[in-house]
Amino acid sequence: MLLDVSHTIEDGLMTYKGLPAPVVCDFLSREASRALYAPGTEFHIGKIEMVANTGTYLDSPFHRFADGLDVSELPLAGLVNLAGVVIRAVGHDRTLTPALFQNYDLAGKAVLVHTGWDRHWRTDQYFEGHPFLTEATAVYLKEAGAALVGIDSLNIDDTADGRRPVHTTLLGSQIPIVEHLCHLEQLPETGFRFFAAPVKVRGMGTFPVRAYAIW
Repeated sequence: MLLDVSHTIEDGLMTYKGLPAPVVCDFLSREASRALYAPGTEFHIGKIEMVANTGTYLDSPFHRFADGLDVSELPLAGLVNLAGVVIRAVGHDRTLTPALFQNYDLAGKAVLVHTGWDRHWRTDQYFEGHPFLTEATAVYLKEAGAALVGIDSLNIDDTADGRRPVHTTLLGSQIPIVEHLCHLEQLPETGFRFFAAPVKVRGMGTFPVRAYAIW
């Protein structure tokens, strides 16, 4: 089985309040290109203007730390073909504590937290009251040896906490974060491989990914 667990980026998509939506347009339209090629031949060259935190994206340590690895420097071995585990948190309190994670082998795994919040994608509800990990949970995941942590909600942190302790703990330990995942209810809890590689752009701490799983 192959499952896409990333949102589609399109013109006007609002991922996070306060950040601009992407502009997706033509740089060279098919119609305009006809003047450049032989009769019957046309091409399209698109243009996109967006902030890096758009759609389903991966955070590298540079997102939080000036001396951290950016998305171009992350080793592929930590982003693709990772053994995965899904932690089911649908229906739990929005504060996700270490107790949810304690019965799983997390070492070397892509740990994906299924909250079901993606059902609110592209609605006002998505931006209010999202589930998040606690600082203690981030410490637990670090100590358990998680290779990557993802979540299907607005932010892995409580956005009311300006310290952003989950980002600080995980990215400070070289553990990438993937936010705004979707369709995690369709994944098995274990026995799948996870992939989330961003474009290799120097100087970026965050970039969209085509996240997917195979089992």
